[in-house]
Amino acid sequence: MKIRLPQISALMVLSMLFSSCEVIGGIFKAGVWTGILAVAAVVILIIVIIARVMKK
Repeated sequence: MKIRLPQISALMVLSMLFSSCEVIGGIFKAGVWTGILAVAAVVILIIVIIARVMKK
């Protein structure tokens, strides 16, 4: 199983740039439905990334 260091390091850097409180505050300001869609999109994106990493 090959681990792609640039992809993982980019994901780690992006996760460190956003504090969870800021993200949650922005979601509630935008509205509940927008927040639900944003969270669903992030979960789907994480699943896709994990599936691609595990496949190779």
